[in-house]
Amino acid sequence: MGFFGIFKKKKEEVLPEEYIEVDLEKAKESKAKVIVRPFILREFDDVNKILDALRTGYTIALIDIKYLKSKDIVELKRAISKLRKTCEALEGSIAGFGENMVIVTPSFARVYREESK
Repeated sequence: MGFFGIFKKKKEEVLPEEYIEVDLEKAKESKAKVIVRPFILREFDDVNKILDALRTGYTIALIDIKYLKSKDIVELKRAISKLRKTCEALEGSIAGFGENMVIVTPSFARVYREESK
């Protein structure tokens, strides 16, 4: 037996290849652990749908406040206040983006805020 013969298996020692079946349908059914969900705040009562989603603990809410801002600024302030209080209770994070967007995250995620110089 030569040098390369040491690394070769004998014919009777060769193991048959093993195959594992993968159920593709089951793989498609898996759900995401975190959901980034858009909301439109048209009136104060829409806050309840957002809060219900946040309380599940797995939803990051992107909220468009443009409609309510143009309709009734007092109602918008009440809605944002309610979102902020619930966010604090859930130990989450809330921040505004631009003029018309607010993001609310659960406790496992934080909104990046650039440190002021």
